Amino acid sequence: MPKEAHEYQADGKRDFTAGRYAEAAEAFRQASRLFTLGRSGLLAAEMDNNLSVALLKNKQPREALEAARGTELVFASAGDKARQAMALGNQGAALEDLKKYAEAIALYEQAARFFGESGQGDMQSLTLKSIAGIRLKQGQFNTAGIEMLGSLGAAQNPSPLQRFTRFLLRFIS
Repeated sequence: MPKEAHEYQADGKRDFTAGRYAEAAEAFRQASRLFTLGRSGLLAAEMDNNLSVALLKNKQPREALEAARGTELVFASAGDKARQAMALGNQGAALEDLKKYAEAIALYEQAARFFGESGQGDMQSLTLKSIAGIRLKQGQFNTAGIEMLGSLGAAQNPSPLQRFTRFLLRFIS
């Protein structure tokens, strides 16, 4: 008897957790296909984003970008800003791995805005840290420091280290 979409989804999560990224990617690909056939567009888009992350972990950034591309529109049409932000962030991560830094930053900035609008401060903070990381790679140290300060300010429950770092960055700037 053939597997159902939810079974592939569970297999993908299990494989991903175990570090079997190629197997996880294939399971998410199958889940997406079946959710699409069953006209469950939101679930298919979610699986495409899971596929994207598995492909990134498997060092396949081009394929990861293609897997996530356009899924932000599915989430936007459903009014789901948090998952829209996640999709944009996944695309940004793939572009960063491809060293397309300007495009990555543009998507990360959109993702950060949507995370903020959806009350996901910790995710917004992580996204802003990704932008700061790119700025460091580009040798833009002042801009990176400002981005890092912004990322620390977005954290909902900053750790003592984050609070101290925020203090130091404010002091330096």
